[in-house]
Amino acid sequence: MARYTGPRTKISRRFGVALFGPSKALDRRNFPPGQHGVRAGRKKKSEYSVALGEKQKLRFQYGVLEKQFRAYYEEAASRRGVTGEIMLQLLETRLDNVVYRAGFANTRQAARQMVNHGHVLVNGHKVDIASFQVKPGHVIKVGGKPSSQQLALRMVDLTQAMADVEWLEIDKEKLEATMSRVPERSDIDPVVNEQLIVELYSR
Repeated sequence: MARYTGPRTKISRRFGVALFGPSKALDRRNFPPGQHGVRAGRKKKSEYSVALGEKQKLRFQYGVLEKQFRAYYEEAASRRGVTGEIMLQLLETRLDNVVYRAGFANTRQAARQMVNHGHVLVNGHKVDIASFQVKPGHVIKVGGKPSSQQLALRMVDLTQAMADVEWLEIDKEKLEATMSRVPERSDIDPVVNEQLIVELYSR
């Protein structure tokens, strides 16, 4: 299965949540797409359907494929602690998400592209793998090339209204962010009930 590159508003309308950032279209038409969209939103869903929807929402929100997503679940399940919370932490500390949270990109998709195109350094070394796991103490910095700097500065202008996250120390003048700690559940704002996802995979 390839990464989703279709209409993002359509996906947000399907789940009734702005998965890719604020959407005026979703405000205007807050029901699923299609000719039966209004009635479809009123139908009662099964427990399985609800849990599957939660998983799909989280996948789309972080832009990961099914195989990758299952790997995050299995990694979380193998660790000591609350599986759902650990899974969210693994997703939240992906390099592309950290770049997005730092305000160096206005969407996770744009952040992934920045990483893939080699515009981002981790501890002074270029890392072009979006799924790279950032750890406490890692310094994320936009590369020194003029093209990298210009791109990041344009993005910073677009993300000025975004609130800084407490687990990152961000210096937007230097285009640099340091991960001070692993984000806690209260720091993460997914639009899902992760426990339903854990129950879905553990069946």
